[in-house]
Amino acid sequence: MQIAGMIATVHRDADCVAGALAPDNLNSMTTTASGDRVTTIIAGTQVRSVIASVDDYLMMLAIADDTCSFGSHQRPKRSA
Repeated sequence: MQIAGMIATVHRDADCVAGALAPDNLNSMTTTASGDRVTTIIAGTQVRSVIASVDDYLMMLAIADDTCSFGSHQRPKRSA
């Protein structure tokens, strides 16, 4: 039995988030960015494996979003 699901999330810098997630993707995962949306497809043949992959992905997603948001929240440089 094949199990598949899609997770779509909205981000300020979707390209950064998708780029940060892609190296951790398993062979059964694909992550893409389009506009402000990151979409990941996760597939597998065992429910426990897919659930574990989703759990890991959501943890990494939170870290990637925080990291990518950090650069956009830095204070502008002061003029001398």
